[in-house]
Amino acid sequence: MTTMSDTFPFGQPIVWEPSPEYVNRSRLRTFMERHGIATFDELMSRSTEDIEWFWEAVLEDLGIEFYEPYERIVDLSRGIQWPQWCVGGKMNIVHNCLDKWMGTPTQNRVAVRWEGESGDVRVLTYRELYREVNRVAAALRAAGIGKGDAVGIYMPMVPEIVVALLAIAKIGGVILPLFSGYGAGAVATRLADADAKALFTADAMVRRGRVIPMKPTADEALNDVPTIEKVIVYRYVGLDETPMQAGRDVWWDEFVAGQPTETPTERTDAEDLLMIIYTSGTTGRPKGAVHTHCGFPIKSAQDMAHGFDVQPQDTMFWMTDMGWMMGPWEVFGVTILGASMLLYDGAPDYPDVDRVWALVERHGVTHLGLAPTFVRAIMRHGEEPVKRHDLSSLYAFGSTGEAWNPDPWMWLFEKVGGKRIPIINYSGGTEISGGILLGNVLRPLKPCAFSAPAPGMAADVVDEEGRSIRNAVGELVIRKPWIGMTRGFWKDPERYLQTYWSRFPNVWVHGDFAAVDEDGMWYILGRSDDTIKVAGKRVGPAEVESVLVSHPAVAEAAAIGVPDEVKGQVIVGFVVLQPGYSPSEELRAELRELVAREMGKPLTPKDIRFVTDIPKTRNAKVMRRIVRAAYLGQPTGDTSALVNPEAVDAIRHSQ
Repeated sequence: MTTMSDTFPFGQPIVWEPSPEYVNRSRLRTFMERHGIATFDELMSRSTEDIEWFWEAVLEDLGIEFYEPYERIVDLSRGIQWPQWCVGGKMNIVHNCLDKWMGTPTQNRVAVRWEGESGDVRVLTYRELYREVNRVAAALRAAGIGKGDAVGIYMPMVPEIVVALLAIAKIGGVILPLFSGYGAGAVATRLADADAKALFTADAMVRRGRVIPMKPTADEALNDVPTIEKVIVYRYVGLDETPMQAGRDVWWDEFVAGQPTETPTERTDAEDLLMIIYTSGTTGRPKGAVHTHCGFPIKSAQDMAHGFDVQPQDTMFWMTDMGWMMGPWEVFGVTILGASMLLYDGAPDYPDVDRVWALVERHGVTHLGLAPTFVRAIMRHGEEPVKRHDLSSLYAFGSTGEAWNPDPWMWLFEKVGGKRIPIINYSGGTEISGGILLGNVLRPLKPCAFSAPAPGMAADVVDEEGRSIRNAVGELVIRKPWIGMTRGFWKDPERYLQTYWSRFPNVWVHGDFAAVDEDGMWYILGRSDDTIKVAGKRVGPAEVESVLVSHPAVAEAAAIGVPDEVKGQVIVGFVVLQPGYSPSEELRAELRELVAREMGKPLTPKDIRFVTDIPKTRNAKVMRRIVRAAYLGQPTGDTSALVNPEAVDAIRHSQ
């Protein structure tokens, strides 16, 4: 356990206090007043002690409509690990995202704004989005795809990606969002695990003016996914040489041709499967976090409303990909609230470093979500690119993906926000459906801190014995269930229980180091497990290691995350070679390229090191903590569990 004084960035002063403007417009304040709650602390107590009251109040606050009402908000008869929500209720979340807005003024409000790297702009109102979703839903049904069928989405951030996501949900299908930068191996693993029946993809995407084909990568992945029956290809770039397999592949415009703009929404159970989002753990294959209609979208919208104070007149732009949790989070949250979202498909600093600030000005962005990685990269260019643009529309920054350090936080707060705009820190994950910790516009801010847990989240920080601690670093845990909690891992309930529930009885252990200071401010200090975060994207070391050992030259491999001033962390791989192979720069480059091809270029290792052995326990568990410490020249701590302590020196002297 680490004391607060040992760890930066504690001891920072309060730098932002909520003004009357923020307090008076706050949805959270209105929610508290409606329920006779005087203080935020009182809200936190009531929301975590009486979860039935709180989540029912959230559903009412969000205006969630059911085809048939639920009999009970939550059933814990199977234990805290397996709650059932909205028991007996019939609802489809798409009704609450689109259908219910038809015939109201919201139908004419902008749902999706989009800008491409070239500067092209498109806009869809709620009415237009509703019609396009219906056409795709009808086409999916006509192709024999329906309730319970899993459908992958591997596309650039174009408006059609929102259409596809909502259309899959509308027919009662299962959404499988996939990161657009994945290589074929990562795509295949996830589609095959979910027995996907169809895939939405595109001919190509564009980054920094360069066309990057996507369809060939999808085709390579599908060689290992025999369950795929239909591939819908959006013609984004217009590549003439795009390969198309007769009978399986169809262009998007041909797929929806002649389909009606009205089609029924599937009347699903509240707890019917909506989405499987794959997240990386420290061991084994990627974990498929299971989410339902009455789960993930509700938590998304609640966090957006109570934390970020998103209202119907607002426009949110979260710099993300649909393959990461924040993509579906943005779509569901924004549309449930009847607000607007901005999608940008391109590099955030292309063709100039002011691109994000130009997007804010052009589209009237009120809520800008970004990662510390972006700020660390952009601040080196100084204030001038920021000052080129009118950023007066901004109401709040959002930040997630990794821990801050004070200098970039203060740069964003002072130079971009002019000390007037709060930075709403947000940390949770795919399995949470949003945030465990979440700032809000009613609480003061310190640099890098979270002003509180999200309402309804019974968060705590505990020591090695599970006892609550303050002013010290410990494990972030959750003591009560919440509506967005994953319903387990796809096909792997035991792994779910082992990952989150095996450390302390009936307590969710999230895998983050955290702390609470004397003012009640919360801090996330990085992963307490071996998960790697590259620019906010979680990567399981086991997945990288599996790619490395697939090379005939590699006998064993270990992958770790090491600090990087721009990306937060980068991957470094260590490999033991098979007999007959020797270290070389050519082999090093070949292994880096292999990981890039299989996992995607953003996850290319910074370095590959050749070693004679890798530190392991007697039961053959790779001790990545010790590998990391040895590589970074830090104390390795207790090595008594190692069967091969001499391997530590092999890491230290690796090349």
